[in-house]
Amino acid sequence: MDLREERQRNPVAEPVSALVAVTRPIIAGVLHSVGEEYLAPHGGRKNIRLGDLGRVRKAGDGDCGIAFEYAVHDAVVSANPIVTERVSDALAVCKITKGGPASILFAIEKTGSKQLIATKRELITVDSQILSGKVGRPAKLRKHLNQLAAAFHRPTTRLALPRSIRGLWKADLFLGSELPDHWVGTSVKINPRHLEAAPGLRVAIVPTQAGRSDNIRKDEQKNLVVCPLPHDFSFMQTFYEGMRIVQVLCETDFKMPKEVQLPSPRHREVARMYVERREFPVQDVLDATAIFAQPELLQATAETASSEEFDTDKTPDTNTVITPFARLDDGT
Repeated sequence: MDLREERQRNPVAEPVSALVAVTRPIIAGVLHSVGEEYLAPHGGRKNIRLGDLGRVRKAGDGDCGIAFEYAVHDAVVSANPIVTERVSDALAVCKITKGGPASILFAIEKTGSKQLIATKRELITVDSQILSGKVGRPAKLRKHLNQLAAAFHRPTTRLALPRSIRGLWKADLFLGSELPDHWVGTSVKINPRHLEAAPGLRVAIVPTQAGRSDNIRKDEQKNLVVCPLPHDFSFMQTFYEGMRIVQVLCETDFKMPKEVQLPSPRHREVARMYVERREFPVQDVLDATAIFAQPELLQATAETASSEEFDTDKTPDTNTVITPFARLDDGT
């Protein structure tokens, strides 16, 4: 198993690179929200051109939610300081205090496609424990992984799960730390009203609601540690701006939108990066634009293969682990 360690070198620099950083996982989320049967005429998930993505995408209420899952996961993996700081605080409430926060995007079939970004199956070891907040020995995650995947589609399978992790199949991410090898089922909801309680879910990541505090809080009724992500001039504002850019580009088949559609100069500059690459496969575009997403934010400290952050065609059986380390106050 290869271990790739990355350390944050600099704070987020400026709006354009921040928008590139968030639009990349949003585009990956759009790609993975499309069923394979619609992608097949275009060469499948691996070969479809960026310019064809808007044509096969069917706009729906779930678009923003799937994109939000991808964006939150990528923010943890890439050590976005706003998100990782809050995730670390939420994990501390769950008694996970050692090591930097890590994220595993639950690789099961959702909306007809596989979801897997920069998370490798070997990150889930035989010792990985899933914490539920209940008294007793924590369940082993790897042992029940196949059951969880089956439970997503077959309700009859859900009763076979240990009582402490029933409902864990609803998780969008597993957040935790590789150092103690402890993880918690995490629900990521763009609409906080859609949060559901389940014994296996421990953390909920949502946007900050208008008029409510963005403090991390414990919802005793749902047994969830609620982690709101801040909006004004922060992560959620950047996410929504990035989502609007991608929605407009999908509508225009990744041709340059009219100024009235994207009146902000920085939004048009981000759009132009993708428009210039509309004839290339989506995966190649995501790889090529990584350099524009503030390339010096992370510094690799191990000589390994490049990150497969948005691998659109591989199965969960892969072999690279990405461990983010946040930048400390002393600059190390």
